[in-house]
Amino acid sequence: MSKESKETKANIISAAGLMSVATFISRILGYVKDMILARYFGATGVSDVFFVAFRIPNLLRELFAEGSMSSAFIPVLTDCQIKEGKDAAKKLVKSVFLILFIILIILCFLGVIFAEQIILLMAPGFSSNHEKLQMTVTLTRIMLPFLLFVSLSSLVMGVLNTRGIFFIPALAPALLNIVTIICVIMLFERLTHPIISVAIGITIGGLMQFLFQLPAFYKEGYSLILPFGDFKLFNEKVKKIGKLILPSTVGMAVSQINIFVSTIFASFLKEGSITALYYSMRLIQFPIGIFGVAMSMAALPTLSKHAAEGRIDKIAEDFSFSLKILFFIAIPSMAGLISIRDPLVNLLFQRGLFDYEATRATASALMYYSIGIWAIVGIRVCTSAFYSLQDTSTPVKTATIGIITNIIFCYILITPMGHNGLALANSLSAMTNFFIIFWLIKRKISLINVMHILKSLVKIVISALTMGVVVNYFICSTIWTTSDMFLYKSLYLSASIFIAITIYGLMTYFLGSEEIRFFIKRIFSKA
Repeated sequence: MSKESKETKANIISAAGLMSVATFISRILGYVKDMILARYFGATGVSDVFFVAFRIPNLLRELFAEGSMSSAFIPVLTDCQIKEGKDAAKKLVKSVFLILFIILIILCFLGVIFAEQIILLMAPGFSSNHEKLQMTVTLTRIMLPFLLFVSLSSLVMGVLNTRGIFFIPALAPALLNIVTIICVIMLFERLTHPIISVAIGITIGGLMQFLFQLPAFYKEGYSLILPFGDFKLFNEKVKKIGKLILPSTVGMAVSQINIFVSTIFASFLKEGSITALYYSMRLIQFPIGIFGVAMSMAALPTLSKHAAEGRIDKIAEDFSFSLKILFFIAIPSMAGLISIRDPLVNLLFQRGLFDYEATRATASALMYYSIGIWAIVGIRVCTSAFYSLQDTSTPVKTATIGIITNIIFCYILITPMGHNGLALANSLSAMTNFFIIFWLIKRKISLINVMHILKSLVKIVISALTMGVVVNYFICSTIWTTSDMFLYKSLYLSASIFIAITIYGLMTYFLGSEEIRFFIKRIFSKA
């Protein structure tokens, strides 16, 4: 391996590591927020109302912000910086900001007007309960400005990522969780409908997430103040982003669209089903967010740089490296979540109105969602490779197949399995999507060494299975049916996770895993 290759891989890992740390902090705060919501609202009709209402701005965020914006904006901005310089890049950022701002204002306005129709489309089962429907509409209208703030936040994040700044943008979502926690605690007893406190927290938190990144943004020499005179709004670069962003909207938002589909089906199930799906999905988002999103976001600027320089061999090399590292982390995460699903849900959520029945419902959904973790993170890296080549149409095609597959599996599995069938459908559709998109990226970049990836995968799977079996045996206890002994349970679960990590690390080391040796070298080189 050349010195350049080592440095590139080290840069990707360093960037992903910084993003992982920041995302870890944000996710922990997110779980604190979820624990508070579970305590105050349980797994009831009230919580179902909020989670349906939040799905709408969250879906639009994926469609117009974090997914499509990053995937279309970063490659073009990177290309602009390399070929035309920083001044041209600054003008491009201002143009995109103004266009994005106008579009989002219009979308929020339309969302407020047609909120009820959107709710009936997303949760048709709510039509039989007028009070439930109207509260969902109210919450949706309160949270729609969140879309504006988080989309602008995503634009600033993309700029900072191209400048090699990853920690601050990844830490910004922590503000959303902190503000939401504060609002719930302060406003819960002061409002006629306490659930509104959560919606207020989401909107204010979205604004704080945007403002938090601005100092670093301005420090890099960028500005959102629009110049007059030589400023051209629709230049060629902007048009290029526009062409890329339309297809990537569907490609990057497939997970949220699948959640949207699951919500439609779940609205016909018993109360608490939507909440169980939400909390279980939140738990699998921990490894996906910390590792999958971090790695794909960290790799995208590097892959885009290789593409701008015409170095396809480097794209193949760094893509394979990123995918193997992700599998090395995601597959044991999957095995671990399946093994400790009941204790984890019990510890985090079982208190107040969230009872043992809710724990079992959430834990069972978590098992079926976890099966697809490896595929979801794999899709993100494959999609980043396509976007670095400014090909956004191919991921759209595979995502469309994934969405159709999810709908079919939901229809087949909902009757025999209830909400668990919807979770399994999501995993099966993710696997289908991954196999197709990986085959297509291999066709596009023939230099990708599939056998090298498979050899690594076999060692990872053997190690993860061994770890899962041992930990599942170790953690079995009747204490996970009760709602007390928080400190004892925390220590017990922490010890189990430590044992799991140790077993997995030793297994991969003795099996000769390149990934574990890479991490060991990185650790000792900095010691």
